[in-house]
Amino acid sequence: MDSLLVAPRPSPPLLLRPLLWLARRITGKDPLPGRLLSWFPKGAVGVGVFEALAAGAPGDLDARSLATARIVASAVAGCPFCVDMNAATWRRAGLSVEELTSLLHLQRDAWAGLGGREALAARYAEALSLTPVVVPPALATALQGAFSARELVVLATTIAQVNFWSRFNQGLGVPSAGFFDESVCRLPGAPS
Repeated sequence: MDSLLVAPRPSPPLLLRPLLWLARRITGKDPLPGRLLSWFPKGAVGVGVFEALAAGAPGDLDARSLATARIVASAVAGCPFCVDMNAATWRRAGLSVEELTSLLHLQRDAWAGLGGREALAARYAEALSLTPVVVPPALATALQGAFSARELVVLATTIAQVNFWSRFNQGLGVPSAGFFDESVCRLPGAPS
């Protein structure tokens, strides 16, 4: 899809304006997905609560595992906005350029070099982002050995969150927003 399927609502409902302002303030970018959600205020509020309570590091799970899962889920789904936004967190999560590149370009053979938990998070994100969802028994066993029950639920929720945004953004034609500095590496789908 080369353009937006629907235009943002010209005047968002009063209740949503502070939330859109906050999203712009936090990200420094146009909150286009939020502006599109203003056509469905109940949905916008629900998604806003989900975003506000989304998993964060270190309280919910380590930053590297969360970032790894978000980046891989974005790359598998192919959402330009999600890849752009989630790839921009690589430095803060302690990923190297080589690790980021292997995640963005789904270079599975390089994931073992990430570390045990991060490699498993990458494999789990890939499994949960494909249709149909298939978590092989060996992966399930490895995940149970590396993560607590709470951490697995946080990881699955984080991956599902990225998949929600991927489908929403792609379904409405939301483009990337320029969060990621492509001088670091080329994003998937970017012109060569």
